[in-house]
Amino acid sequence: MAPRIPKAELPAELTRNMIDQLGAVPENVEVLWHSPQVARDNLEFGSKVGAWDAADASLKSFAHMAVAALVGCGWCLDVGYFQAHNAQLDLAKASQVPRWREAEVFTPLERDVMEYAEAMSSTPLTVTDELYAGLLGRLGPAAMTELTAFIAFVNLATRANVANGVESQGFSSACEIPLAARASRSGAASAS
Repeated sequence: MAPRIPKAELPAELTRNMIDQLGAVPENVEVLWHSPQVARDNLEFGSKVGAWDAADASLKSFAHMAVAALVGCGWCLDVGYFQAHNAQLDLAKASQVPRWREAEVFTPLERDVMEYAEAMSSTPLTVTDELYAGLLGRLGPAAMTELTAFIAFVNLATRANVANGVESQGFSSACEIPLAARASRSGAASAS
């Protein structure tokens, strides 16, 4: 599927910066550029979110990819795995996020973070007091606040990409370990 709205032409400097950072121009930026203010604000806020450091980077990476797999954002799952690779996170674990429930590589904390990410992404939300309290006790208030806001931002990005028809661009093909396919579950999209 091609994006549901044609890609807009980006300014040459932004195009060069994107290619320098990612090796390609992200389609979601080209789609959002129909409203340069929306695109700039999204990039700026995404950059600020990426700089937050109260929560562990691996936990946020797993949360991002869990949301992407649940929502069906192949682009986000692809780029999330690519970013995990570039941040030198554990790719054996990152590759298994789409099937985290079946994979045996995750710690109880990592599983709870991915469960929380999915619970925040469900409509209606399915976050329980027990899950929240358990994470809060292990992460602390600052990291829990950050993780919650991070997951909320990821929902904005994944849902916009899916609605706009933006799909994987193959960023993860640069990684050594293949990204696992999401186990099929009723009501959940399969990642590809």
